[in-house]
Amino acid sequence: MKYDAQIKNRVKRIEGQLRGILKMMEENKDCKDVITQLSAARSAIDRSIGLIVSSNLVECVQLAKASGDADTEALVKEAVDLLVRSR
Repeated sequence: MKYDAQIKNRVKRIEGQLRGILKMMEENKDCKDVITQLSAARSAIDRSIGLIVSSNLVECVQLAKASGDADTEALVKEAVDLLVRSR
């Protein structure tokens, strides 16, 4: 799978969020604020995982159909397994 600029930018934003959280910790910011930011970072990671899995699934199904393999059930199962494993 080829990762486009959009997904790379998402990961870079998450990296920035995590750096910000570390800075908050170093500055002894309130626990509630740190947890809020950690939750936001986790949510961003979860959305990125979903985007990558769904994009990969679409790509795999298109390749399977192009090669004449109409059985895409295994591809869908693998995508679901990836999502479940990411939790």
